[in-house]
Amino acid sequence: MILFLLPAGDYDPTEAAVPWAALRDAGFEVRFATPGGKVALADPRLTDLGFSWLSPWLMTRRAELAAYRRLTEDPHFLAPSSYAEYAEYAESVDADPAALTGLFVPGGHAAGMRTLLEDATAQQLFARLFTRGLPVGAVCHGVLLAARAKDPATGRSVLHGRRTTALTSLLELTGWNLTRLWLGRYYRTYRTTVQQEVTAALADPRHFLAGPPLPLRDTAARPGRGFTVKDGNYVSARWPGDCHRLAADYLALVRAHAAGAVHRAG
Repeated sequence: MILFLLPAGDYDPTEAAVPWAALRDAGFEVRFATPGGKVALADPRLTDLGFSWLSPWLMTRRAELAAYRRLTEDPHFLAPSSYAEYAEYAESVDADPAALTGLFVPGGHAAGMRTLLEDATAQQLFARLFTRGLPVGAVCHGVLLAARAKDPATGRSVLHGRRTTALTSLLELTGWNLTRLWLGRYYRTYRTTVQQEVTAALADPRHFLAGPPLPLRDTAARPGRGFTVKDGNYVSARWPGDCHRLAADYLALVRAHAAGAVHRAG
């Protein structure tokens, strides 16, 4: 079972739906957790409201939006549990590592993302599953949860000593500058950029990899356009334009973990 952590709302639909579809189509069970165990919908500006003349560049693309519509019909999506329930569940399955086999955290920049990123239970759950060695994926602002999750053995971020990427300052500030005259701080979830906060949690600033300065959006047919960073059981990406490659890389981690579990059991 792969667990997706969602905020109360406002996440990026591409960053949730593309990895979910890859896992589901490969036969893996996906469950969801939200702050209060209620259904969480994506950022409506990315799915319906749009950005006026900037919509062709900033809105969710047609194929990815179709994947999100499919996600919202999934029975597990419509019956999420709370972070607290999964934290208790994670405590109870230590003797059965096959019961919970992965964790994924999408991002998003609207204000509702804070209900995930600032939640102490979500941070603790992330740290527990990350340090257990389960396959973990995160993208965009989702990497902030990883940066804020503390390894109980060291008191440092679980990303300390790891390589990662996340939403770059260039991407974040470009979106903000394009829209701030009418959307204000919509693209600035926090005053500190994602890249700045994540980098501060690392053992070495050089462990943050920004990727090509002019990113191209990947597609299902051309996942190689995307950029990801893999480090052990962890894979990260920067923005929705990386998510087809991220989905493929995370699925490979999940499959490798599942194969290793079968080998250990045998």
